[in-house]
Amino acid sequence: MIPRVLSKAPAIRFAVRGLAASAILIVAVCTQAGEKKPTGAEDENAIRTSIQSYVDAYNRGDAKAVASHWSESGEWTSPSGERFQGKAAIERELAVLFAANRGVRIEVMQPSVRVVSADAAVEEGTVRVTRPGQTPSDSTYLAVHVKKGGQWKLDSVHETALSEEPPASSPLQDLAWLVGEWTDQSPEATMAATVAWTKNKTFLSYSFKVSAPGMDDLEGTQVIGWDPAAGTIRSWMFDSDGGFGEGTWSKKDKSWVVKFNQVLPDGRKASATNIYTLVDGNTLLWKSVGRKLDGEFLPNVEEVKMVRKTSRDAVKETGEPAAKPRKRGAKK
Repeated sequence: MIPRVLSKAPAIRFAVRGLAASAILIVAVCTQAGEKKPTGAEDENAIRTSIQSYVDAYNRGDAKAVASHWSESGEWTSPSGERFQGKAAIERELAVLFAANRGVRIEVMQPSVRVVSADAAVEEGTVRVTRPGQTPSDSTYLAVHVKKGGQWKLDSVHETALSEEPPASSPLQDLAWLVGEWTDQSPEATMAATVAWTKNKTFLSYSFKVSAPGMDDLEGTQVIGWDPAAGTIRSWMFDSDGGFGEGTWSKKDKSWVVKFNQVLPDGRKASATNIYTLVDGNTLLWKSVGRKLDGEFLPNVEEVKMVRKTSRDAVKETGEPAAKPRKRGAKK
């Protein structure tokens, strides 16, 4: 019997994840107009007070309450360049986002507010998005508020994601595309992996799970990092069966070649050369060749396609209705 660690299952050990749910910016205001016309300072204070209201609604996962801060024709441009026009479309997208990212929270960091006229204000700042078990992501934003019927409403928001990549000098720069959530489903096995940066983006860390008919699920963790002594990228893997292994990574044309060695739970030694090819931003191909178990060759594993999961895919898995297909804007 071929150990599952040398069958299709290894793909998940080096495949990757992604979801990055972006978040809508945190600024908006919805204040009742009083009899006295507010001054610029009063309007600014109202907007700043409203920020906390917006944050609270967002952190509760209340799509309707968050969307109520927008004007009917409000427009949101996400960090990925997607545009959502109108309060109803924004509310639908928020519902999808909250369903796919349970426990997502946001924080607005030192926003700047400028009241430019009696019915317009501009806000700039940085918003941090935190999801359970994932590294926080930051975006800068520019928001325009308008006052209609005595109430301030968010009319336009444009977000720009701050780089989640390591410094250009980092040896891991070329592997930044691994960050995300990846999956593959086939008659032989269902695989899923989630990959994220560790603090300071010094390592890539991810969890994986392989499910196959007639076998217990295989789960584990792998860490990828730069080995300064050896001058190469290396990885270390530990699985739920008690097996562990390590790999050495090198780039060849558009592919990454990983020389992988592993000790199985029963003490036997296995090895393989795993090859990863990024087809596009959301698709990668994996195959394993030169596989050995205790010095004896095993059949190669042909190419397996892994795809990056989107927030909409995640919502479908929860059994909750997804929003209607949306038009995608230009990517930044």
